[in-house]
Amino acid sequence: MYIASIETAQPPHYYDQGELLAAFQEVWKKTHHNPRRVEQLHRAVQVGGRHLALSMEEYHQIENFTQSNDHYIRVGTDVGAEAVQKSLTAAGLEASDVDAIFFVSVTGVATPSIDAKLVNRLGFRSDIKRIPIFGLGCVAGAAGLGRLNDYLKAYPDQVAILLSVELCSLTLQQKDLSIANLIASGLFGDGAACVVGVGNNRAKQLGLNSVQVQTSQSRFYPDTEGVMGWKIGAEGFKVILQARVPQLAEDYLKEDLDAFLLAQNLDHEEISQWVCHTGGPKVLLAFQKALNLSDDDLKLSWHSLQTVGNLSSASVLYVLKDTIEKKKPQIGEKGILLAMGPGFCCEMVLLQW
Repeated sequence: MYIASIETAQPPHYYDQGELLAAFQEVWKKTHHNPRRVEQLHRAVQVGGRHLALSMEEYHQIENFTQSNDHYIRVGTDVGAEAVQKSLTAAGLEASDVDAIFFVSVTGVATPSIDAKLVNRLGFRSDIKRIPIFGLGCVAGAAGLGRLNDYLKAYPDQVAILLSVELCSLTLQQKDLSIANLIASGLFGDGAACVVGVGNNRAKQLGLNSVQVQTSQSRFYPDTEGVMGWKIGAEGFKVILQARVPQLAEDYLKEDLDAFLLAQNLDHEEISQWVCHTGGPKVLLAFQKALNLSDDDLKLSWHSLQTVGNLSSASVLYVLKDTIEKKKPQIGEKGILLAMGPGFCCEMVLLQW
């Protein structure tokens, strides 16, 4: 498939990390035995600022999961609609041109899912195929791109979109003083991203000559379900985030990537573009070590982490957009798009310009 466009959208509330740290310290100063620990953890994630679904004052008014989830549906629908409209406009297409929509999210629950709410708002056809995917977390941007490509291989005359909406701030547990929650409170931000994919036959009709998704590979690591994810209860989403995530990346990624490239008759030296999920400093360093990448290879991932934080499934799509627009790869260059997430698993996507 060809990527006709990729666009992003964020809620209007943006805060410097210092402002957010001060707010968290105020919330936790009476309950956390070591307030300086909160600051140490926030500084360590190397995030400079983040978009939030609500203004800081509004978070104090949330009393339960129902209220936070209502905000997820309302704000998620708004930023999702903006991302989709921007991407369709950039591709020179209309909502009525879209045959299928893949929707990924892990930070709220809606039935019907947010993609259904966009059908009437944006004017999709009544026969549009909807494929909502929940539970893949950070890996869903890469996995969603792989599934989008799978679909368009089967239907090369069609247009399909991948929409990621993540409002991580609405999952924050203000009473949870675990290290995982304190890290999450400093690392994760809010945003949406939309990719417009076009099948090969349709791309020829449109005269499209852009980056292609050639193939993808999933990798599930047995007996690692407890490494990352949510414990969902009466108060909402409680983060599960074990310290061994970077070690899993170091242990498995090289072997997995080598096997993936070998199956495509490629080797590491033929990959010039690296589009990696912004999982946090330790995860990015693990990617660099495992795959023998330079600082420049992951420059855009580090920049995205610093400017908007970890946006779960949307993050790797933000980095892909930056790669296309800022690095401007030459025709014929190959790239790897990579993310890891709950399962524990990874997804590798082969790109060609």
